[in-house]
Amino acid sequence: MTKSLAFIDFETTGLSPEGGDRVIEVGIAVLEQGRIVKRYQSFINPQKRIPYEVVSLTGISDAMVRTAPNASEVMSEVLEFIGAAPLVAHNASFDKRFMDSELRRMNRHCANDFICSLRVARRVYPAAPNHKLATLVRLTGVQPAEQYHRALGDAEMTAGLWTRMISDIEEQHGVASVSLELMQSLQSCRVAGAAEAIARYV
Repeated sequence: MTKSLAFIDFETTGLSPEGGDRVIEVGIAVLEQGRIVKRYQSFINPQKRIPYEVVSLTGISDAMVRTAPNASEVMSEVLEFIGAAPLVAHNASFDKRFMDSELRRMNRHCANDFICSLRVARRVYPAAPNHKLATLVRLTGVQPAEQYHRALGDAEMTAGLWTRMISDIEEQHGVASVSLELMQSLQSCRVAGAAEAIARYV
C-alpha cells in the first residue's frame, strides 16, 4: 500500500455535535509506505467550557485552549494539510460527524474517503475482547502513546494498528500486498465474511 493515508483524531467537549459539542483538539499523522512522514496537532478554542469529565479523560483544560485558535482557522489548516489523502479514524463515524459539523459552520466540506479502523479491526481480530483502541494496541503490540485520549497520540496509535493489521492479513491470508481497496472492503463486509472478502485480493 503506497498511497498516503491521513490518520485523524478529534478530542471534543462531548459526544454530540448536533447538541452543540465542539472540537477542542485535532491530531493527524500521515502514513506513507508504513512510516509516519508528517504530523499536525492543534488545540481549538471551543468557545464554551470543557466539562469536568472531559478534562479528567483527556487532561485538556479550559486554560489550555483559552488562547488557542478558533475552529475555522484550524480546520482550514487541516484541509490544506490532508489534501486529497483518504482519512482513517478509529470509530470514524464519531470523528467524521465532528469534522463535518465544524466545516459546515464555515460553509465548507471534505470529500475525502473516510475509513474506519475499528470496523476493519472487527474483521481482522474477531476474537478480541473488545475493539477499543487501547485494547487493540495492547493485543497487537503497537507502541502506545504516552497518554490516551490525546488527538495526535491516538492518531499515531491508529496508524500503528493499521500497519499491524496489514501485516497480519498478509501473513495469515497469503496476500502479497494489501491494497487500500481491500481494507475498504473489510469495513463494509460481514464479520463472518471477512476471509472470503480477503480471498478476492489474493
